[in-house]
Amino acid sequence: MPKKLKQYISFTKFRLSFLVVVSALSGYLFNGGSDYYEIFLLMIGGMLVTAASNGSNQIWEKDIDGLMKRTAKRPLPMKEMSLTEAYIVVAVSLIVGLIMLAMINWPAFYLGIAAYISYVFIYTPLKRITPWAVFVGAFPGAIPPMLGAIAATGEFGFIPGILFFVQFTWQFPHFWAIAWKIDDDYLKAGFRLLPSPNGRDSLSAFLILVYTLFMIASSFLPIMFGMAGMGAAIFIAIAGIVMLIPAINLYRTNEMKSATKLMFASFVYIPVVLIAMYFDKI
Repeated sequence: MPKKLKQYISFTKFRLSFLVVVSALSGYLFNGGSDYYEIFLLMIGGMLVTAASNGSNQIWEKDIDGLMKRTAKRPLPMKEMSLTEAYIVVAVSLIVGLIMLAMINWPAFYLGIAAYISYVFIYTPLKRITPWAVFVGAFPGAIPPMLGAIAATGEFGFIPGILFFVQFTWQFPHFWAIAWKIDDDYLKAGFRLLPSPNGRDSLSAFLILVYTLFMIASSFLPIMFGMAGMGAAIFIAIAGIVMLIPAINLYRTNEMKSATKLMFASFVYIPVVLIAMYFDKI
């Protein structure tokens, strides 16, 4: 792989962008979307706006990233990319991405702007101020399935709202599992993002368990409101158990390996839930 391409993939967090696209596409298909041109615009446009958000985050935290092991080798701390180049990548990605969302419909365009602004200008600076940054960051993080659903109809409504809420509740156990693993690294940069003031302790583990239970319960809302049936319910239950077991073990032991298992389970959970609801519906 060419070195410059690897830099851009790192700068835009391509893997995270791809997960966003999966969530958005699931929301689009679940809400009745079937136009291949719109799917193309949604996938590429959503990926570009996410890339711009991630790149802007790295510009904002370029000095902080150099303090942490997990981010020290990013292009900006390593001086492999100039700030001018970084700004150009962000600007082009954001403009092209938003244009593509606007070509679908204006509500999708507005959601793209809302996701970018809330992530870059609210969540990012709050990370060094308060653990409540996780709550704020859950809003842009939950937009993708809602964006996909609205791209399909052009209207805000009950189904997009439910999809938003399902992914919103997922953000907490997902992010806190990651924060548990890299809390030492976060502290080097002044980030305190676990729910307990003492970081890795029984209170944090308890809250992670509570929010995991809340997430699982929230995932059954589409079933309760007739948006999907028992087929989806079975997959959601299985995915919920896969999340719940490491969450319980983390509360019991406070061990790193349980946080690791919970983190990996969370990566699988939300795509399984969204895809299961879609296939159950058809």
